[in-house]
Amino acid sequence: MAHNKRTRSKRTQEQIEEKTREKRYSHIGNKKVEDQLEEVKLQPSGLETIDRAMWNLVNVELDLYLDSNEGFKKVPVLWTTAERAFQVKDNKDLRDKSGALVLPLITIARTGINKEPDRRGLPYANLYPVPDSKGGTITIARHINQEKTARYQNAQAGKTYGPKGLVRGRRYNVNKRDQNSQRIVYNTITIPLPTWVTVTYEIALRTEYQKQMNELIRPFFTIAGNSRMPKRINALGHFYEVFIDGSFADNSNQTNLGMEQRNYETMVTVEVLGYLIGKGENHETPSIVTRENAVEFRIGRERSILGDIPDTIKDGAYRDENTSRSSARDENTSRSSARDENTSRSSASPGSDLAPDGRDHSGPSSNKCCK
Repeated sequence: MAHNKRTRSKRTQEQIEEKTREKRYSHIGNKKVEDQLEEVKLQPSGLETIDRAMWNLVNVELDLYLDSNEGFKKVPVLWTTAERAFQVKDNKDLRDKSGALVLPLITIARTGINKEPDRRGLPYANLYPVPDSKGGTITIARHINQEKTARYQNAQAGKTYGPKGLVRGRRYNVNKRDQNSQRIVYNTITIPLPTWVTVTYEIALRTEYQKQMNELIRPFFTIAGNSRMPKRINALGHFYEVFIDGSFADNSNQTNLGMEQRNYETMVTVEVLGYLIGKGENHETPSIVTRENAVEFRIGRERSILGDIPDTIKDGAYRDENTSRSSARDENTSRSSARDENTSRSSASPGSDLAPDGRDHSGPSSNKCCK
C-alpha cells in the first residue's frame, strides 16, 4: 500500500515572506511603494530594553579599537551578569588557558534602579485607563489603515446607478489617491501611563598598558552626556537619556610594587533616565493597544433585533424585498378596485335621474307649488 509522503517546499524563507508582503500591501497600488514598506512592531519598554540600549551605546555606537600584540582590533564588551560557565562556552577568546580574562576588556554592570517622581519626561496627571478589556491611557500614535480605507474608496468608486446598474458614478475614472473620502479608518495606539526610573550602570575599562587606557578612556570624555545636554540612546524604538558622571574612578594597581601583574582599571558611572510600560507578563491588559474608529453606523430593524420574526416569512426574514414589492402592488390594486366599485355603486343607486349615457332625460319637476 502506497503512503503519501510529505514533500518539503523548495522556496526559501525570504521567498515566502516576499509573497506574503505582496499580498499584505497589494491595496497600495504602487509597486515601488509596496517594496519599501515594512511592518515594525512596537514593543513595550522594560529593564531589558534599557540594558540593550546601554549595550548598543558601548558596543555599537562607540565601537572602540586598540593596538595590541595581535594588531589593531576591537575591544570586546562583556555583560557581567552572565554566568561564568556561559561566558566560557559563548566566547572562548575572552579567557586564557588559566581562566583569566584576556585584556583589554570593557565590562558593563547594572548596579541600581531608582524610581524618582521628580525626574520624569512626562507630566504626571490623574489619568485613568479606558474602562474596557483592552485598557490604555496615553495615545502615542495615530495612522490611517490603508487597506480598510481603500476598500471604502473602491466601493464608492465602483457604485453603479440606474435600473440595471449600467450607469457609472463620477468617481469611476478618478485616481483613488485624489478622492476625498469621509470614511477613513484610523488605527490609534495607546499605552499605559509610563513609570519613570533612573538606572545606574558601571562601565569598567581594563587594559594592560597605560597607553591603551589613555586611548580607551578618551571617547568617554568627549561623548555627549558629560554636560547638561544628555546623550540619547535607543533600542526597539524606545529612546532614553544618558548622563555620564564626570569623575572617573581609577582602580589600577600601578602603585603596587609587588610581584602581581600590573593592570589598569577605570570605572565610569552612567545614569540612564528610562521608563517602564506596563507590568510585563503580569499585566492583565495588553501593554500596547490598537483601536479602530467607526466610520459608518447602521441601526437594525427593531423587530429583527428583538426576535419578533414570523415563521411564515420566506427564509425567516422579517420582510423580503420581493414580497414587500408584490404586497405593495396588491395593495394598490385593491385600492383602485375599491374606488371603481364605489363609483359603480354610486352610478347605479335608486332615484337617480341620469341615464346610462350620462344625460338627464327627466321632464319638468312634478313638485310644483300650488297657488
